[in-house]
Amino acid sequence: MHTEQRKSKRKLISNLLKVGVTAVGLYLVFRQIDFRQTIEILLQANIYWLGGSFLLVNLGLIVRAYRWQLLLQGLGVKISFRRLVNLYFVGNFFNSFLPSGFGGDVVRILEITRDVSADVAAGTVILDRLSGLLMLFVMALVALPLQSVTLPQNLFMMLVLGAIAGTTGGFLVLDGRLLRRFGQWLPAPLSPVGDGPVARLLKAVQGCGWPAVWAALGVSTIFNLMLALWWYMAGRGLGLHNVPFVFYLVVIPVLSVALLIPSISGLGPRELLAPTLFAAAGVSAETAVSLSLIIFILMRIASLLGAPLYLISLFRPHPTTKEQQIP
Repeated sequence: MHTEQRKSKRKLISNLLKVGVTAVGLYLVFRQIDFRQTIEILLQANIYWLGGSFLLVNLGLIVRAYRWQLLLQGLGVKISFRRLVNLYFVGNFFNSFLPSGFGGDVVRILEITRDVSADVAAGTVILDRLSGLLMLFVMALVALPLQSVTLPQNLFMMLVLGAIAGTTGGFLVLDGRLLRRFGQWLPAPLSPVGDGPVARLLKAVQGCGWPAVWAALGVSTIFNLMLALWWYMAGRGLGLHNVPFVFYLVVIPVLSVALLIPSISGLGPRELLAPTLFAAAGVSAETAVSLSLIIFILMRIASLLGAPLYLISLFRPHPTTKEQQIP
């Protein structure tokens, strides 16, 4: 009883922290910009460009579901593509209502455990997310010398170091050998060796096999191009006709890191970052914040499509899927 109470208290404190970070972030943002001008920019947005961006947001969920299916197939698990698409939309719906950008991942893990073990569910969801972030950083490194915007030296170095660190860290997790070699001293629950939760997750992540991982990275490349394109289209909708597409490939990884900050889906921290990043392209702080907000709004609207799918899933039984054991 006391354990449940402590868990509930920690969860409440965590949620209050995330709401507080978002509130403080937005407060600091709107202290530094003209609020009325920001509203005017949003109201004058071109609905056709935003509509195209909205369609890409939803199409991106389908592409990511296919990436997830490739990873599951690498473990010998066969789950219908339709079910995985449904789970991605449902997870996106919960992202709108849980004060974390990763709330939907937790829901996907819980839902897919109807078909596979908890280790496989968590491992493939983590690898699904990791492959997307990894390719974001790789593409940013490739795009940096190709983009035409002159970046301030400190911003350029931050992007380079962040991309290198993100790429290196991602491949270390995928390979696993160095983690196992130098992580043995960690306590059993956190150790990458043995039978603790981290070791089991790492085993599931690496059990997919490199063919499945490379295929997932290829799909991640396509998805990240779509991600940059829906930011680009939203920017065009706000009148940013002179910001090149390649520039979005460079700054989006930094904006995506905001999802790791305790907040409501990155809201607040991302708006604080946007003016600094887009100032290099000659974009006003008000327009940069407007772009970040319009992306947030489009994604929240798209997430509502998962609500009816979740309601249907509550009343529809799911057959148990036989899975192949991880070697």
